[in-house]
Amino acid sequence: MVWWQEAALYEDLIIAVSILILTPIAARLLQRAVDSYFLELAKKTSTDLDEKILRAIKGPLYWVVILLGVDLAFGNIDALAGFREELQVLATILFVTILACTAVRVGYILIEWYSSKIGVDHRFRPMAQKVVALFIYAVAFIAILDKLEIEVTPLIASLGVATLAVGLALQDTLTNVFAGFYIVTDKPVRIGDYIRLENGDSGYVEDISWRSCRIRTLPNNVVVIPNSRLAQSVITNYYLPEPLMAVVIPCGVSYDSDLAKVEKVTVEAAKRILQEVPGGVKEFEPFIRYNRFGESNIEFSIILQVEKFVDQYLVIHEFIKELTARYRDAGIEISYPVRISIPRREGVEDG
Repeated sequence: MVWWQEAALYEDLIIAVSILILTPIAARLLQRAVDSYFLELAKKTSTDLDEKILRAIKGPLYWVVILLGVDLAFGNIDALAGFREELQVLATILFVTILACTAVRVGYILIEWYSSKIGVDHRFRPMAQKVVALFIYAVAFIAILDKLEIEVTPLIASLGVATLAVGLALQDTLTNVFAGFYIVTDKPVRIGDYIRLENGDSGYVEDISWRSCRIRTLPNNVVVIPNSRLAQSVITNYYLPEPLMAVVIPCGVSYDSDLAKVEKVTVEAAKRILQEVPGGVKEFEPFIRYNRFGESNIEFSIILQVEKFVDQYLVIHEFIKELTARYRDAGIEISYPVRISIPRREGVEDG
């Protein structure tokens, strides 16, 4: 090696060492800029999502700067020109690895933030996070293999076949899992809601797991329904849009009754019940609507309001007792159906 070559090598080494010394300093300055400027800006926003993301990428950002500095330092040494391609491959692999880990961390934060915002059960978060992490790492692994000039097409085909086989074997399980995701995100039912299914099953939603939903009926039994069937079923949710609900009670009075008096007595009885019976909505103004000329009575409906579905049973119970007593005191009659029977005469044959 002649003197000018030695001088050039020393010059390259000095530049490389200078870069290696300055790179950690630059990385630390960048982290401080994130702390002192970008995080302060993030704290002024209406959400903490951007702050969490900045904190998640602050550490990987340091190592990205270090990696760029090392790559620049070694790439500036002419004596290593024969190894430049290998160094580029190694730098790319490290960069893809850092990028994948950072993407997974950000994905975890996004899933946790979004699921808490829409009220998704916390038990579904780890499953969603694992699915996202598996996808990101798979993409990163394929990118690394491609950079190493390893044929990835057969691998992707093999993974596709394996995925298809697993999907067919776990078809029912996966159907219930995705149905569970739909239920907790779309929220047609929530834990604590009282619901009725189209097959007649009804009760309180006790639990929504990754496979099934448990409903506790009023007799205190538990009905277990697969998520896929629940997602496809017609559901009446008595707690949506709110637990308050109207109660319609049918009744009827004799044709001889004074309908204005009937309305007055009925509404007074309903008001008293709503004020005194637990579960009645005290602010609600009950009313009646005449709706039909029946066989024995003029029929009508009394409309009350209760705080939640099961409150109607006690309210109806007390209202019927109260209304019967008031009708008796007011002389209002609820007629029995009239059935006329024609007696047969002896010696007269039918037909």
